[in-house]
Amino acid sequence: MIPNSHELPSAPLRRSLGARIRYAITDVWVLTKRELLHWRGQPGIIMINWLFPVLMVLMFGFLFGGAITVPNNGAYFEFLMPGMYAMAMFFGVESTVMAVTADASKGVTDRFRSMPMNASAVLLGRCTADMLNSLVGLAVLVATGLLLGWRWHDGMANAALAFALLLLLRFALLWVGVYIGLRANSPHAVSAVQLLVWPVGFLSNVFVDPSTMPAWLGAAAEWNPLSASASAARELFLNPGWQGNSWMSRHSVLLSILWPALIIAVFLPLSVRRYRRLSR
Repeated sequence: MIPNSHELPSAPLRRSLGARIRYAITDVWVLTKRELLHWRGQPGIIMINWLFPVLMVLMFGFLFGGAITVPNNGAYFEFLMPGMYAMAMFFGVESTVMAVTADASKGVTDRFRSMPMNASAVLLGRCTADMLNSLVGLAVLVATGLLLGWRWHDGMANAALAFALLLLLRFALLWVGVYIGLRANSPHAVSAVQLLVWPVGFLSNVFVDPSTMPAWLGAAAEWNPLSASASAARELFLNPGWQGNSWMSRHSVLLSILWPALIIAVFLPLSVRRYRRLSR
């Protein structure tokens, strides 16, 4: 029996598509392993990146915690830890910017672009490695919180959702870092990003309740994407600090999804477009 003529091109096409997907996954994994090998070659830098948020937790918790008022008279570490989880996701922007800028300035990115590999593998490999890095850093910070007495109080399902929302924030901010890294002319331009990280991070509800700030400043802090993720985590962990009368406080979980979605919608296409225009 002779197959229908309309069916003849479909099988090779499906095989070709499947092969392209396999090759793309292989390329992404090869570039991810390249980044992971850098961990082994620079263990000190990687450990500092993981332990710096721990240092901030100890500093704010023990040095300043006694002077900070927590909503509903809660324990400060219970208030601080969800905020620090969000802040740790935000700190990852710096490492992404530095790595992308270094590769672009040294010509590594151009060499990858000239190779017979999937066009998206370079960016996806970077994203995969950075997400793994953030996952380990978050695990280190969670272990620190548990040792200091922090707990979640509303079951494992809500806790898992809180961690997923935190990683969603990291994934969104990762594309901000990729775009800035591709736009920067040299690693020295990263210093400007580092200067901006601190004001944006502190203008949030990570360390203090925005109701203790001047009204206009507190409103700006509550609209910070970091505040949305921190408040959502506090709500899902049932830690103090998420209860409030503002619209942002009452819809923190929704905002913790909408903010990253908006950031991804803006910066992912910009990153891909910039990557395609390199060296043109």
